[in-house]
Amino acid sequence: MNPLFFDFDHIKQAFMLEPNPDIETRRGRIQRMITMLNENEENLCKVIDADFGYRHPIETQLAEIIAIRQAASFAVRQLNQWIKPVKVKTPIHLKPSRSFLMPQAKGVIGIMSPWNYPLCLALIPAISALAAGNRVMIKPSERSARTSGYLSTLITQYFHPTEIMVMNGGPQIAEQFAELPFDHLLFTGSSATGQLVAKAAAENLTPVTLELGGKSPVIIDSSASLKDCASRILYGKLFNGGQTCIAPDYILVPHPMKDEFILQMKESFKRMYADQTPITNAIDERQVLRWQDLLIDAQSKGATIIPLNDQDIKHQGIMPSLVIDAISTSKVMAEEIFGPILPIIPYDEINEAIEFIRSKPHPLAMYWFGSHEGRLRSLLEQTQAGGVCINDTLLHYSNHFLPFGGIGQSGIGSYHGKKGFDEFTHYKPIFKTRGWLGMRSLTGTKMIHPPYGKTVEKLMKFLGKS
Repeated sequence: MNPLFFDFDHIKQAFMLEPNPDIETRRGRIQRMITMLNENEENLCKVIDADFGYRHPIETQLAEIIAIRQAASFAVRQLNQWIKPVKVKTPIHLKPSRSFLMPQAKGVIGIMSPWNYPLCLALIPAISALAAGNRVMIKPSERSARTSGYLSTLITQYFHPTEIMVMNGGPQIAEQFAELPFDHLLFTGSSATGQLVAKAAAENLTPVTLELGGKSPVIIDSSASLKDCASRILYGKLFNGGQTCIAPDYILVPHPMKDEFILQMKESFKRMYADQTPITNAIDERQVLRWQDLLIDAQSKGATIIPLNDQDIKHQGIMPSLVIDAISTSKVMAEEIFGPILPIIPYDEINEAIEFIRSKPHPLAMYWFGSHEGRLRSLLEQTQAGGVCINDTLLHYSNHFLPFGGIGQSGIGSYHGKKGFDEFTHYKPIFKTRGWLGMRSLTGTKMIHPPYGKTVEKLMKFLGKS
């Protein structure tokens, strides 16, 4: 038997005793999440910094602490509306009966979170699950072991183990976690691991939400201001050292603008890192070796590597770099980069850029810079992506009124805000029969009961025309 099943069964039994927690109970659990952050913010920043070797506390506050706090506060404010039954229309031939959807917690939600944002990608979906009335089990990544361990300690202090439980461990524990018969399982990570998780969940017919990744393109239109878009692209690329699932992965830029864009990228780097402000480190040595391998492979296949700084200052063995003329079979163009490396691909017409994007799996994010509405409309109508941000990067993730998720190989399902509540909720259809003038003989199926005769035949003709 799966050694984690005892813990799962314990939390499942607790849910069965309270399958529909009231609004104050749900709000109380989410408020405790806020309290946990407020009372331990400094230590959380320190432990995440220790996992990365360096991550500026402002990046941790923006991407982790503030993001979680906003998600929790939003859920608390909106919960009164979210939990209400949803009225739906009833066809005329079924009136005066009434129909509605009853929001109901699914049960125990499993969350498998990654190392790149080890706090928010564990707790933001947990907030959605708690808002929906569920219990939660979290399996954080072993690559951010300090944060995972500290998160487990804090959860134990602020929550009963039948509310939220954290299961730490390596790949074997992750495999066993995915095999548990959850009522819903959310995984954030690579596409390759996501496939394994989906296969394990399928054994129990567990519904899944997969937040994966992919190569998120940036399209620079000829109408764009290169100075402005260069700094915004660079910020989105180098935030968290490029270790962001929605980071710009490659740039499509008009041929005549390529050289000027490269210059503006280098100038933006100098302005943003003039005081040699460190970039967030790679999570571990394995990540550094992978970045180096991407550059070596691209260069061996004819690409030109352009460091963003002329000085000999390297970021963990590599300088944040642009890659020019990388061929399609090079690793940097075939794999999600997840680091401070940015290929640049020139194009002539917008249709060429669109076809390039369409030739690849659907990305998790897509970015457009420019003011030409016609070309933007063509791009939006002819391509698919998990989400789109226009004239900036990353910001669509921070709007809790927008769902966050992928499409195709970049993911299944979505969450954030109301969509997160919906993802972990079963909307149970309810049909309440009522008779005309209160007469039971004119209620529901009564008029079509056997024995069948002329009356039923006439009714069938009427229904066939409606």
